[in-house]
Amino acid sequence: MPFLDNVLQRPSYGWKDEDGELVRPTNSQIFKEFFSRLNILKSRKNWLPFFSWLKVACLAVFFVFFIIHYLSWWTILAAFIYGMVIMGTHGTIWHHRYCTHGAYKFKNIFWRFITQNLTINVIPEEIYVISHHVHHSKSDQPGDPYNAQAGFLYCFLADVNHQPIAKNLSEGDYNRVKLLMKHTGVTANTYVQYQKWGSYVNPYRAILSWILNWCFWYGAFYLLGGNPLACSLFGAAGFWAVGVRTFNYDGHAKGKDKQREGIDYNQNDKSINQLWPGIVAGEWHNNHHLYPKSARSGFKPYQIDLAWYYIKLMNHLGAVSTYRDNKKQFYERYYLPHKMVPRIDTNTASLVK
Repeated sequence: MPFLDNVLQRPSYGWKDEDGELVRPTNSQIFKEFFSRLNILKSRKNWLPFFSWLKVACLAVFFVFFIIHYLSWWTILAAFIYGMVIMGTHGTIWHHRYCTHGAYKFKNIFWRFITQNLTINVIPEEIYVISHHVHHSKSDQPGDPYNAQAGFLYCFLADVNHQPIAKNLSEGDYNRVKLLMKHTGVTANTYVQYQKWGSYVNPYRAILSWILNWCFWYGAFYLLGGNPLACSLFGAAGFWAVGVRTFNYDGHAKGKDKQREGIDYNQNDKSINQLWPGIVAGEWHNNHHLYPKSARSGFKPYQIDLAWYYIKLMNHLGAVSTYRDNKKQFYERYYLPHKMVPRIDTNTASLVK
């Protein structure tokens, strides 16, 4: 069986039916799978999805404190900028373009560590990276861990139901997982440890990293603005942690054909370029599916790409040694040829360019 067909933990309802068609589970089936996989009493190998949602639950407490005790015009503004722009852009910089696609390289591990911890720690790298490789291999096909055609809940709860790595990988396949994760700096379990915990990352290391990151950022925010600022920004991180789980459902047009001529050039899947995710996080998703290994996905002049600006700045500072930029290839292969294709002006029945 090909590696990417086997690397993710198969849900109880499966990826496809006997005819090879996408399985669209009921909401009841999705929730049953979700709570089963969060049950650490059932199996300690469920620890990573449980840990991921434990962070969300903790951040929700900060969000409640923010709403009840610290709501003001300046905390709302700070929360908006942090939750919508900073958290989103960092997710694109770190999880998406570096950890998954290796679109750029750091000069040394110091700058990698700084970039990894630029924001509040929320998403485990392992859950994001491996499943995202599968997503690009099977985009909008059966086996895509967040296939929008299977519905909102299928995507929203995918980090638990579809994205964790399989618990029964051979040693050879587990070594391939290690190769996909090695550059991230996340220390790998040995194969024996993987068999015990069912994960690439060791729970003790993950928990320690989480505690240190949160202590640092709460302390930094407290020094800048006391509990009002700290609670507001941690609450904003929680809001982002929930909202980001909706992205691929929207980024793939809710499973429908919504691509627009002259805007969405990749027609191999249902991905679309959206203005809001593009501006606040550099997620020009259709462009990204054209050139997934590009450190820039905002190719057109209006396509603001804050993640790219950070990468380029780090390159100027010497922190990023190399990067890939496919803007030139995009213009040569897609944008310019599209502009030159003759089309019919329905008003004058004449050919125009």
